[in-house]
Amino acid sequence: MSVIGSGQMDYPNNSISEHVYADLKKDILAGILQPGARLIVTEIAGKFQISQAPVREALERLKQEGLITGIPNKGSVVSTISAKEIKDIFVLREIIEGFAVRQSMPLLTEADYGYLHRLIDEMEAANKNNEMMRILELDMDFHAFFYIRCDNQAILELWNHMRTKVMRFMAISNRHYTTNVLAEWHLLLVDALRSGDPDTAEAAFIEHMHAYKMIDLE
Repeated sequence: MSVIGSGQMDYPNNSISEHVYADLKKDILAGILQPGARLIVTEIAGKFQISQAPVREALERLKQEGLITGIPNKGSVVSTISAKEIKDIFVLREIIEGFAVRQSMPLLTEADYGYLHRLIDEMEAANKNNEMMRILELDMDFHAFFYIRCDNQAILELWNHMRTKVMRFMAISNRHYTTNVLAEWHLLLVDALRSGDPDTAEAAFIEHMHAYKMIDLE
């Protein structure tokens, strides 16, 4: 990060808030900022050497995603996430992702399969480089593809609403379990899609979700 003479970050004005948002989100997902940790505007502004306005904008975005919450007399704190909440989300995800996969299958082109294989190749490279946040983003992009491709706006809105919470659990899971087989798991999903059998594909995606062990979040 470069710093100009006035003490402000050397970023275009419209990207400062985005940079703070991305940095804080990364720290929350990586577990650097734990549930209950206070996010004090003045301290964050001082860390980044910026004014308070872009910090407040970044915190508002994190609130909208459910990563932080407002607590009386404390301000903004990193929100908690319970095992029950995650279980409920994964039940919903099994239902709607199974639907999204079924609806997408007849629409898939070789270009689509090429895109999925590129994501998997990038997962493998990110794993070799131990780029945990990149692995997480690629995993989410792979599954988001089907919510987009199925062409159902209501399904896509549900996914967008729960995506950050899914990412948060996956980030916790990836800290406890190896990601060495993640690319291989996704190749199996592509094989199931190429089978042409919707039942096989849906079952493969659900089994994939079950492969993530539920860890104790309490």
